[in-house]
Amino acid sequence: MLLNTLVFFMMLALVYVIYVVQFIKWQNKKTRGDAFFSLALEERRALKRRLQRHAPFVLPAFRVLSLLFPIKNPPAFFYKDVAGPAAIASSKSFQAAAEFTPGPDDIFIATQMKCGTTWMQQIVFEILHKGKGDLSDNGYRHMYALSPWIETSPRGSVPIERAPFVSDYKKRLIKTHLPTLLCPYSKEAKYIYVTRHPVSCFASTVDFIEFLTGPMAPAREDMLNWFCSEKFYWLSWAKNVDGWWRWSQQYPNVLFVHYEDLKSQPAEYIDRVARFLGIEINSEERQAILDKSSFGYMQAMEEHFEMAPPSVFSVNSNNRFMASGKNKRYKDVTEADRQKIVDYTVDALKDASYPINRFYPDVTV
Repeated sequence: MLLNTLVFFMMLALVYVIYVVQFIKWQNKKTRGDAFFSLALEERRALKRRLQRHAPFVLPAFRVLSLLFPIKNPPAFFYKDVAGPAAIASSKSFQAAAEFTPGPDDIFIATQMKCGTTWMQQIVFEILHKGKGDLSDNGYRHMYALSPWIETSPRGSVPIERAPFVSDYKKRLIKTHLPTLLCPYSKEAKYIYVTRHPVSCFASTVDFIEFLTGPMAPAREDMLNWFCSEKFYWLSWAKNVDGWWRWSQQYPNVLFVHYEDLKSQPAEYIDRVARFLGIEINSEERQAILDKSSFGYMQAMEEHFEMAPPSVFSVNSNNRFMASGKNKRYKDVTEADRQKIVDYTVDALKDASYPINRFYPDVTV
């Protein structure tokens, strides 16, 4: 009797494992590249609902795994000493990005992660369309169905080979977090880099990793150590920023923007970006661009901007992709954590050209 019961539960466990494995394979197939982003809105919603139905049955397996094998750093690979996210990229995709030849119709939107990438993508998209950009089913459907994330192509967005040249200007919007060490440069292309207070970057990164990985997310202390290390994706905040600052001082086709300035003076910076791109906009068009790049609009239209396809983790999360858009996320971090980030950043920038004391004087205190 005991043996029969044991065999029964072993078979049940085997069936459950097979179910979880098959489900994850199905999820990956449905969300790889632009498989999700290119769907019509109701189809994307239907896929999310299906994930939500399965989440209560799949999540327990990952909770057990997180207890048995706690993760200290998000999974990574290294290409030329630059860490990348193993879930959506590889050494091969980083190499392909580094070897890519940009053309005169390419606009790169570059940042370290969680520093305003999607916001700037939307600003540029609307400038190109003079406030009439269409992400509905009759238009481009989703930001990541039109804007390739070059170092994750073809796994993290529309593959760059299939990315459309948008608007009457026929421009291709390319997203990247690559440091200048790897980012392909051409004097013909345009590059817009956005940075954000390093502690705000950390706070937003923690929220995002927890949103994406659920119970598999590293502990906050581990994420702090990861952020303050060379294992952080796309190099440390300091090295990523410093490289792009150098480019902006060296090349006229690189525009360097601070998130906080963009937040406090959006109209002025929309004009600045438009001039940089060589596009004239009138007051009515500027207002439309302002409205459609506001946090309220983008949060309400979040389904068109999510930079990661849904998973059993994200559909079960209390967080969201458009979490707060606050200018001073660094205030959400404990003083001890803030000080560790400040100390690490100051040390990393000691021989750098980026004048952090000019833009973030509190980081040097």
